[in-house]
Amino acid sequence: MGDWWYRNITEPGKLPVLLALLSFIATFLITRTVTRLIRAGRGPFRNVTSGGLHIHHVVPGIVLMVVGGFGAVGSERRGVGACVFAVLFGVGVGLVLDEFALVLHLDDVYWTDQGRQSVEVVVLAAALGGLVVCGFSPLGVNDMTQDEQQDRTVLIVTLVLNFLLVVLTMLKGKPRMALVGVLVPFVAWFGAVRLARPGSSWARRCYGHRHRARARSTLRAYRHDRRWLRISRRFQDLVGGFREPQSAPRTR
Repeated sequence: MGDWWYRNITEPGKLPVLLALLSFIATFLITRTVTRLIRAGRGPFRNVTSGGLHIHHVVPGIVLMVVGGFGAVGSERRGVGACVFAVLFGVGVGLVLDEFALVLHLDDVYWTDQGRQSVEVVVLAAALGGLVVCGFSPLGVNDMTQDEQQDRTVLIVTLVLNFLLVVLTMLKGKPRMALVGVLVPFVAWFGAVRLARPGSSWARRCYGHRHRARARSTLRAYRHDRRWLRISRRFQDLVGGFREPQSAPRTR
């Protein structure tokens, strides 16, 4: 275990990244637990207010992200300082992304259906962080040999091609696949070659006069949502607590 830890975490300098990921996940889970207890009127927890103003936890989260981010940039990848700033950054990210929907809509939608977007973003961010810890590099450069990395032409072409696939996937209305495709190029390639989702920029521009393509796109999106939406909502209910009794005041 010690040899594996040194070879895969300590030696390549991944300990700060791992600490940031773990602190991010732990902060999100703890924050959701506390807000659910406040909503249910249980425990000693109460909303933080100042002069009648409700202070959302995204505020201290932003502060921690700024401190941790600048500290991490200014420190080396190894050492106690880098680990401390990584933890601060992870805690800040957990607090901010827990209220991602609030920031996006500029409204207190924490317990509404729009609030589910926060859980989706947190899961996606955790997955991306896990891929980075596992050794995936942006745009798949880690898959290149040392000789290929020395060839600037091959490197530039690879970066540009993968970037175009990510952009195409995004235009086809698949933002999750596009973000994962930044680290795993095959995902971006898969999303780029498949039909666009109805309502996306690509569908509006390219399927306007292609009735069969538009019909296939709509049918495929319907089948996909019918298969996975229920599972996704159950997971969001479990993690985010959206299905809890509504008798208690909707506060946090």
